[in-house]
This record gives sequence, C-alpha cells and structure tokens, in this order.
Amino acid sequence: MAKPIKVSLAFTPCSLLMASLFAYSASVQLNDPDWYFWFPLYGSATIVNLLHHNTSSRDRNALAKVVVEDYVGGLAGFWSLDMSERVVREKLGSGLVVASMCLQLKASALAKEPSREKAERTKTLVDFGMVLLVAVSFGLLLLFCVCA
Repeated sequence: MAKPIKVSLAFTPCSLLMASLFAYSASVQLNDPDWYFWFPLYGSATIVNLLHHNTSSRDRNALAKVVVEDYVGGLAGFWSLDMSERVVREKLGSGLVVASMCLQLKASALAKEPSREKAERTKTLVDFGMVLLVAVSFGLLLLFCVCA
C-alpha cells in the first residue's frame, strides 16, 4: 500500500502564523460597527488554520459582500490599495481569509487524491501557496506598521 501524501514542514508553521494573524484581526474587530460579521469570519479562519480543516461558505461570501459594498457605495476602485479606506482593508482581509481557506481545503483533500503524481504536485502548490500567503500577509502588516 502506498504511503499517504502529507504536507511539508513549511505548511504547519505557515498555518500557525496565519492563525495568529487572523486571531489578531478578530480581536481588533470588536470596536467595528459591523463586528458581528467580521469577528466570526476571522475567528473561523483562526480555528480552521489551527485545525487544518474546511469551513463554511460564510468565508467565501465575505469577499463578495465587500466587493458589492465597494461597487454600490462607490467607496474605492476594485483594484484600489488605498488602505485609508475601510472597504479596501476589509476586501484585503477577506481575500486573505478566502485564500487561506482554499489552501486548507486543498491540503485536506491530499489524502483522497487517486494519483500519487497529482497529489505530489498539489502538495507542492499548497506549500508554496501557504508560504506566499504568509509572506504577503506579514509583509503588508510590517509595511503598514512602518508607514503608519
């Protein structure tokens, strides 16, 4: 019997780093006017990254909510990175949550992959995706802390 494919050593620390970032994001949402939407979003992302499991469709809908709010309200352009706008910060945060959930979903499906070659390729993509997600997330965090 073939040995099951497991994620690399980089996946677990990246998941823990993303969990800590999402936990921090959840904690600062409590003074937000719509905290009841964002706190569960970031809280569930924290738990999923800690447990390496999938979550509900609520996280995928978060990005849609922010994009529609941006478009209808005309608050900022879709590709805008003006972090002084609340909707841009929310769009970026929910995009990071969606990316993290997709990578966690792919990682949890590795054991069910019928082809070992495809499983290895998927494992590599998940590993690089998590490293890139952590680099972008913490890079933006450092950039905004230094520039603020």
